[in-house]
Amino acid sequence: MKLTDKEFEILGKSNMIDLKEEKEKTGNNLKDAYRNIVDILKEYVDMNEEYYSLIAIWIIGTYFQDKFPSYPYLFINAMRGSGKTRLLKIIKTLSKEGVMLNSLTEAVLFRTQGTLCIDEFEGVNRKGNESLRELLNSAYKKGTKVKRMKKKKTLEGEEQVVEEFDVYRPIALANIWGMENVLSDRCVTLILEKSDKKEVINLIEIFEYDKMTTETRDLLTSISSGKGVVSVDVVSPGNIYKIYQEWNNYIKHNYTNYINNINNIKYINNTFPFLDFKKLKFAGIDGRHLELTLPLVFISSLFGEEDKIITTLKKIMDEKREEDITENMDISLFSFFSQEIENNNFVTVKQWCRRFKEFLQSDDEWINPKWLGRALKRLNLIKERRRQKQGVEVIIDYKKAQEKIKMFK
Repeated sequence: MKLTDKEFEILGKSNMIDLKEEKEKTGNNLKDAYRNIVDILKEYVDMNEEYYSLIAIWIIGTYFQDKFPSYPYLFINAMRGSGKTRLLKIIKTLSKEGVMLNSLTEAVLFRTQGTLCIDEFEGVNRKGNESLRELLNSAYKKGTKVKRMKKKKTLEGEEQVVEEFDVYRPIALANIWGMENVLSDRCVTLILEKSDKKEVINLIEIFEYDKMTTETRDLLTSISSGKGVVSVDVVSPGNIYKIYQEWNNYIKHNYTNYINNINNIKYINNTFPFLDFKKLKFAGIDGRHLELTLPLVFISSLFGEEDKIITTLKKIMDEKREEDITENMDISLFSFFSQEIENNNFVTVKQWCRRFKEFLQSDDEWINPKWLGRALKRLNLIKERRRQKQGVEVIIDYKKAQEKIKMFK
């Protein structure tokens, strides 16, 4: 049976009344923890202003991560001496059951629990790490299991039994060289720059013993366990499911026409009691990016910080999309020129642009001679360059294109 918009709105409101009351019980306490974490981060790490709130939300989320169907990895990319190790230590100290490692093995990933913080995470693409890479590519999502055989003593002697492990857990990673594409798609990526603020970088790292750190960790542990501080039913798996269901219903009613065709009116139930769905939809965060950001937006909405977090996440995801497009087009350029017959003739950038668009079978206007000229320079594919009346002409380094494309095969 199809519901009218009004019936659907009433049903949604009735399901959400209790959530609103529970949210009010929880929000104030989480707000205190959030402010404390931001203060600790600002004291010890100099970074982009919007990162403080986002990292604080991610840390709080580690105490509720198991309630969500997925939870994003946090990836810190920075040059040496930028404070990434210090930041990871703070995350480890404040997160639920945080541990700090300088390397990761498959066994450690699935045989331990808690928040993993991994520094100098550079070698996951090396030969021999295929199993670890496969686990990491799926461990951000609930339901990933690992099965191993284990010897068990019985009255009849030893026998092999199946032992099952859950690999879903919060993970923060840091390195210098960046992350390969598949794993990067599971991450919220933050870029740290080297700081010259002596009043920050010269502080001794005693945050683990600060009173505020201890109180914040105890508060979050108490809230997540529900031991006498506040009710956290609002973050129960059942209520998380309700909220995700409400989002799915909102999307269905906004992207399908069957109810509008019946009633000729728009679906208007676009909120649950503390987050306006329109904000997320308007931000244009979709696909896996939406899957990764929803837990962080939900947590931030418990104490009124969702606007700030949505804005920050939109900026990060937009930059990621732009980076992906750039990287993918770079590979296409290498592939295109590696297939060309090698010669030392000058060809105009305009001609190359036309031929490249034919190669891509694309009519995109942004692929133009100006863009291609910059790309050729950035990729160092130009052997010689000259300006003529008909425009800029170049000789392409075909051998370099042939060598570079091997990296992606």
